[in-house]
Amino acid sequence: MAEAAVLEVIQDLESLHVTCVDSSKRSILKRTINELTETLDFWRDLKMEERSKLECFIAELVKLARDVIDVEFEFYSNSIDRTYENLVIQMKTTKMRMKNIGDEEEEEIVVGLEKDVKKLLEKKILKNSKDFEILCLKGMIGIGKTTLARQLYKAGAGQFERHAWVCVSSDMSNEEVVMRLIQQMVLGYKTRRTFEKLNNKDFLRQNLEGLSCFVVLDNLSKKTDLDYILDCLPSRGCTGSRLLLTSRIDLRSANMLLLTSRFQFRTVDVGYTHEMNALDSDKSWKLFMKTIDKVTCDENRFSKEVERKGKDMLKKCWGLPLAIIDVARQKAAQRLSGIEWETLFESIDLSESLKLLEPMYLQLDDKIKPEFVHLSLFKEDAILRDEKLDQIWAVNGLGFPKLTSVFARRSILGLVKRLFSKKRFRLHPLLHMISIRKAEEEMGLEILSSNGNSRPSPNARHRVIHCGRDKFKPFTNEYSNQLISLIFHGGGSYLDDTTSSYWESFESLKILDMEDFGVKNLPETIGTLAELQYLGLRNNYIQEIPHLLAELKKLEVLDISQNFMVEVPDIILEMNSLRDVHMSNVIFRESLKVATLCKLRTLEYISINDWTYKRPSFGRVMYDFETLGFEEVDENSDVGTLFASLAQFPHFSNLFLRGFRYRSMPCLDKIGAIRKLTVLKLDGRISRLPSADSLPERILYIALVNTCLDEDPMPILEKLIFLSRLKLRNAYTGREMVIQHGGFPRLKVLCINELWNLRKIRVDEDAMSIVTELEINSCPHLKTLPERIQRMSELKKFKMVTTKHIATKIRNAGLTSEISEEDIDP
Repeated sequence: MAEAAVLEVIQDLESLHVTCVDSSKRSILKRTINELTETLDFWRDLKMEERSKLECFIAELVKLARDVIDVEFEFYSNSIDRTYENLVIQMKTTKMRMKNIGDEEEEEIVVGLEKDVKKLLEKKILKNSKDFEILCLKGMIGIGKTTLARQLYKAGAGQFERHAWVCVSSDMSNEEVVMRLIQQMVLGYKTRRTFEKLNNKDFLRQNLEGLSCFVVLDNLSKKTDLDYILDCLPSRGCTGSRLLLTSRIDLRSANMLLLTSRFQFRTVDVGYTHEMNALDSDKSWKLFMKTIDKVTCDENRFSKEVERKGKDMLKKCWGLPLAIIDVARQKAAQRLSGIEWETLFESIDLSESLKLLEPMYLQLDDKIKPEFVHLSLFKEDAILRDEKLDQIWAVNGLGFPKLTSVFARRSILGLVKRLFSKKRFRLHPLLHMISIRKAEEEMGLEILSSNGNSRPSPNARHRVIHCGRDKFKPFTNEYSNQLISLIFHGGGSYLDDTTSSYWESFESLKILDMEDFGVKNLPETIGTLAELQYLGLRNNYIQEIPHLLAELKKLEVLDISQNFMVEVPDIILEMNSLRDVHMSNVIFRESLKVATLCKLRTLEYISINDWTYKRPSFGRVMYDFETLGFEEVDENSDVGTLFASLAQFPHFSNLFLRGFRYRSMPCLDKIGAIRKLTVLKLDGRISRLPSADSLPERILYIALVNTCLDEDPMPILEKLIFLSRLKLRNAYTGREMVIQHGGFPRLKVLCINELWNLRKIRVDEDAMSIVTELEINSCPHLKTLPERIQRMSELKKFKMVTTKHIATKIRNAGLTSEISEEDIDP
């Protein structure tokens, strides 16, 4: 039947070719005929069982060929050339997939996945559960998702009545995926299809009814309609079926994570997502050695010195299996050509690895490619603050809300730490290299070194300068007037020797970032950078901010935090565009007046003594404040008046309070006046917490740090019905903590750190019912866990850092053995 369909369409194409007089059209028709003829020859050489697996490809080729005919019949113009070309390319792609589908997969080298395989098999895939469950292996490109999935499939598929593996390429249609599932899971499907007159979806679902299935959809992309495929599977009933997905995209429904090309989200009910991690140094070396042994067909052995050189070289792969394997194959091939290992380990070529990683960038939506390219401005392997990323993108006219989370969901940024509503990310260094390449091509990035071996380019728009430990030697000001960004990276280097005239030629500069650079003094001439919108001076040795910075009328972000006791003149009022100010331990020459700060969105941290206000003015001024941080709060601070004033800011939601040295902060009973408060951090001693009724009812995040409370805070905090995340660090000095029946109804994350006297945690039934993450660190006297943990069905992650003796005791108790991600250290 398939062969007859191909012959029929070839005949129709040949008839058109004979009557066609246009040479371009005849060429397209001839190429289409040739593609089909070659495919038919390949088809005829296959065995019958092999042909049955490829029927869906034949049907797709015939459809594409019919599209060529339909376009030809309708009309012809120059634009149709592109249509024809696209159709022929699609035919070539389909034919290539068809020819490769039956190839035997090369036996993989597997390193560092043994624990993951064991854990996922025991706790998820083969566990005694009759529910239909969806699991996802998530991680960046090249991290080993397919390798892990294949190990799970080999070990677990035989335990199910039906199983299938489908590699979902980006151009594979939903119908093709379903057809591949039919071919693998419906016995005698070809004969049965002729009798059961159903569409493929209904046919597959009907024939799997009541059977246990294990299905792997590998390399799931944003284009795949997973809902369409789920409709075909026996998702209801007590069959115990499992669907395992591998994807760079986080598919968990809780966060609406499947991003489409139009930036719309649809949800997928993924029960568990396993995050893939890079390999450590030892596992990287083991994978490298296994790969070269396989290629060279030899068991290679090295001296300690050669092995040390090899491991140093391999550090530049940053634990990414794709890069490690690629480099190993290169080195093995060079060794077979006669080059000694000692010489081979002196350098590394990652160009081919980067080509293999580049699809990550090419598959990004066009709207967010520029944001990825701007990641090139940051240091390699740096911890990236989400607020700084948002600010840099905004200055360049880019970004939209929660874009950092989108990159994290795409496995481009890795989440390192979450601090309330703030997050910290890391970009894998090989992806950083891709961002640099693209930035050099697309936005005029140049990277210079202060050692004098590089010169400024006339085409540069963004400049990054890497400095060593020597003092910075300024480049000439040539080509500086068109720069948009000037970023300094390095440690122990100083700009003190730059002349005032150095800064006068940066006429177009919008971003000046000298974070962590060791700057001591700022020249007044920085105030001449009329277009400057972002000034990053965090973590330096600056003692005074020049008054001339008041001339930066377009400055939106000023970050001078972590400069100890820096003196700030009364200039904020004069900086009309200023939106975000980050500082700490500053000395104001004059106290800030609230009435002058109505345009600020973020101001943290300032002394509470530098904040003065007149309450009657609030009704006449619209304030943009969202985040405020206050230092030096002690028992003499008038926090009641402060809270009353903050309550009048319509957008205010984040409050951070730091105590003054060893003094206690005052009573916070009036904090409930800030009704819209969602984030609260208290850092410093406090005698007691306000009652639950006195706290803002819609508060989502609370952190108590160094509060050293005498009374258990849980009876108060557990009553906050919207509380989602709670962090306690050196917050409580008592021995017992009690969470009562029904407590923390919406809490998802609980972190308990450095409670040095804590002996016991009691959790009653129905308490913390939806907690997904629990972390307990540095509580050296906590020797047991509450039995309730064993019945917390939503608990997915448990982490504990304690003594070796207690860690052994906790493991032996078995209360956490069913938790998917259990990490008890040591």
